[in-house]
Amino acid sequence: MSFIRFENVEKRYGTGDVSVLALQKASFEIERGEICVIVGPSGAGKTTLLNILGGMDTLTSGRVFLGENEVSSFNKRRLADYRRRDIGFVFQFYNLIPNLTALENVEIATQIVKDPLPPAQVLEEVGLGARMSNFPAQLSGGEQQRVAIARALAKKPQLLLCDEPTGALDYATGKQILSLLQKQSRENGMTVVIITHNSALTAMADRVIRIRNGTVAGVSVNEHATPIEEIEW
Repeated sequence: MSFIRFENVEKRYGTGDVSVLALQKASFEIERGEICVIVGPSGAGKTTLLNILGGMDTLTSGRVFLGENEVSSFNKRRLADYRRRDIGFVFQFYNLIPNLTALENVEIATQIVKDPLPPAQVLEEVGLGARMSNFPAQLSGGEQQRVAIARALAKKPQLLLCDEPTGALDYATGKQILSLLQKQSRENGMTVVIITHNSALTAMADRVIRIRNGTVAGVSVNEHATPIEEIEW
């Protein structure tokens, strides 16, 4: 049984004449420990798909599973527990708390789960051991994004969801962040889902899902994913 399963998922916003079908009969599977890149143009439905998988939005019809759990059947309370316990989020903008240090920003996330990783250890792993006492304003964009990744990883989530994680970064820093995500999957067996409009990033993925006009236009598997250091765009 696949780790993630979407079965004929539809999402409609609005009602009547002003309704918009953001996802239409979307079906795909992702295996545990894979890096999956979901690629498509702006407005294709990528973020809607990610929000449904992450429990931040509900679907109109269809079913979504994480492992043996049907996420699409959860009530609001179970969805909140699911987001807190099972999912790590990394967004394009870092959403750090400005008056907390890097260490404190990670610590605050670990207070909502039962068995977190030590925040200082995770910051060391993402290369910020010497920057723990710095505030976000004292960090570069890439360093802030690493804090955001450390915050997500410290929860020990089953699934790491990344929404355009390099969109606000320069080329070199973006490659460092993607390399870090690839390392987490390879060394720790974490399932990582990245949505992007940059088709060059599909080379780093174990699985590629292409979204077009709210539909799954194709799913492919890379037998030999490329290290991010070797990808140019």
